[in-house]
Amino acid sequence: MNLPKLQKNSLRIVPLGGIGEIGRNMTVFEINGKLLIVDCGVLFPEEHHPGVDVILPDFGYIEDRMDDVIGLVLTHGHEDHIGGVPYLLKMKPDIPILGSTLTLAFIEAKLKEHRITPFTHTVSEGQIEHLADFELEFIAVNHSIPDALAVVIRSQAGTVLHTGDFKMDQLPLDNRKTDLNAFAKVGDAGLDLFLVDSTNADVPGFTPLEKELGPVIESVMAKTPGKVVVASFASHVHRVQQVLDAAHANNRRVALVGRSMVRNMQIAADLGFLRVPDGLLIDVKKAPDVPDNRIVYMSTGSQGEPMAVLSRMANEDHAISIGPSDTVLLASSLIPGNENAVYRVIDKLSALGANVVHKGNAKVHVSGHSAAGELLYCFNILKPKNVMPVHGEFRHLAACANLAQQTGVPAERILVGQDGSVIDLANGIAEIVGKVECGMLFVDGKTVGKITEDDLKDRMTLAAEGFISIFVVIDPETGLVLEGPEIHARAYAEEDHVFDDIKPEIQRALDKAASEGIRDTYQFQQVIRRTIGSWVNKAHRRRPMIIPVVVQSRR
Repeated sequence: MNLPKLQKNSLRIVPLGGIGEIGRNMTVFEINGKLLIVDCGVLFPEEHHPGVDVILPDFGYIEDRMDDVIGLVLTHGHEDHIGGVPYLLKMKPDIPILGSTLTLAFIEAKLKEHRITPFTHTVSEGQIEHLADFELEFIAVNHSIPDALAVVIRSQAGTVLHTGDFKMDQLPLDNRKTDLNAFAKVGDAGLDLFLVDSTNADVPGFTPLEKELGPVIESVMAKTPGKVVVASFASHVHRVQQVLDAAHANNRRVALVGRSMVRNMQIAADLGFLRVPDGLLIDVKKAPDVPDNRIVYMSTGSQGEPMAVLSRMANEDHAISIGPSDTVLLASSLIPGNENAVYRVIDKLSALGANVVHKGNAKVHVSGHSAAGELLYCFNILKPKNVMPVHGEFRHLAACANLAQQTGVPAERILVGQDGSVIDLANGIAEIVGKVECGMLFVDGKTVGKITEDDLKDRMTLAAEGFISIFVVIDPETGLVLEGPEIHARAYAEEDHVFDDIKPEIQRALDKAASEGIRDTYQFQQVIRRTIGSWVNKAHRRRPMIIPVVVQSRR
């Protein structure tokens, strides 16, 4: 990590997640020896991450500098922006957390489960805070969750605007629009660096209005003779509100299913962000007493997560059964990488006879991110000197960079980086000056960071190719085989007798090694591994995990 020394009053920006992926958003800002963090989210595992619960940003860059961290700003309450906070605070529990009312309520509830009591400070749009050499101004932005904020970060190095996630819905459900007037003021004063949400940069035009979904959801419920199950993110307050309104209009009651869904919606209702008609909600345990044509289940699992409520319903492993008269509505977009898992759930639900309504066959979801037309509007308002696309896979970042260039931002002032890129801002110029090591931090049960890519490859091998163990006992003096080889296989689609042909070859290979003076058990293990590995590859075109066990006899 040979980085140039950060000069006094220069600003260094290091994204530790969210660049080249959808999730685990986290960016570190440094000036004059102090660190400010914006967001700390998680990425949900894909099929090639077996056994992994969530994936965190790589904290390695800051783990030896936690005493320099002066604050953590959370732009909104989605998991890909706040889910990693408990793991960060286990390194330093007293980091001040700044965020809006709803965002802090969500993170405080999450931290309570981890037995962490945070130091939080509530901020709102228009508010200005000072932390060391940073001045922070918060701007209201519209997103698929209420109370989202963009943050303006001012320092002697210049002005940076980090949008968080945002769109420009002009008729939002909560009447809280993205404050373009505040954006314009930032632009008029001079914006040195624009960190901009790029998720929908490759989508032309403007993101559809949230309010257009209400009548569609209401119509789906009206046409369903049985129960309705709606799956969404546990923090998608706006979508839950539309489901509640549609259920009320159809004389149906609503049961919230899933611990995180119940927790978050209770918080949102208590704070006034969710309007719940009297008598509408019913405890899920009492829901079976309600006729199917009078009930709606609002659940988690819209991304096909194996242990989430919807997947368990699809696998007939849940108290709520799905049948031919029922409708399942997936009220969310597909996060890249989750497509296969989601379509497997859709197939299973369809096989049970359910009518499955999703974004592919009905207008039941709109994105929470600005499309190309909205981003162009922002570039023209803000007139940034430098642009860095964030929150997106590389195709999104490239599309966002292209939009910036079309509005007049010079190509050399557009920084398409990656996780770990180091950007320095000084004298109105932002440039990538290096890169820090930045991998993925895997959470596996209570284990954090000890699972490696090699471990995941082993798990994939076990799942795809199976496991073969070979047990041999040798004479420690002569090296000759006294017992074995005994061969056992698991998850290997061959009968045990197929190994009869290879046992003599293993015996001969070990005898030859002994005649050459080998007595070390590890070397004997390598002989076994090479012999059976070559045979199984040629004879069966398989590459299973091979575990040779060589034991020396005791005289």
